Amino acid sequence: MITAMSAVPPVSKTKRKQEMHELQALGVELVELSESQITDLELPERLRDAVLAAKRIKSHEGRRRQMQYIGRLMRDVDPAPIRELLDVLGGQSAQEAARHRRLEALREKLLANDEALTDYSAQHAGADLQELRTLIRNARREQKEGKPPRAFRELFRLLKSLDAGTATPG
Repeated sequence: MITAMSAVPPVSKTKRKQEMHELQALGVELVELSESQITDLELPERLRDAVLAAKRIKSHEGRRRQMQYIGRLMRDVDPAPIRELLDVLGGQSAQEAARHRRLEALREKLLANDEALTDYSAQHAGADLQELRTLIRNARREQKEGKPPRAFRELFRLLKSLDAGTATPG
């Protein structure tokens, strides 16, 4: 009798090693976090303890072995939620990148057109219009005179803080 072959092809040794190296790299990123960030993450207790222990190990060989141990513990954990949390902590999530691009476009729009400030103030009633006008005027002057973009950056920071204040959690 002929038996049907498994629908899932066997994973090659190279692919398994690559996955293990990726998990170990994720463990390295965990070790680079502060202790408070590590305790805030919802990690299994053994993994959290191993990561905190790795932060205290000073010898190169001991740290290397601890990182391998963390990689081994990572095999039992779903890495996707950890990766998402690390991306958010690093500010590299797709949502953060989109927000950054949106704020940059808003800054360019405000610098290019005076009517954009009127539109912005209608949407953001709590915004300090005088500070916005001053930063826009100074940023335009900096661009015109070829000076370092101090007000340009200040304008972005202000827009970011206003956006964070009015952003809806979700």
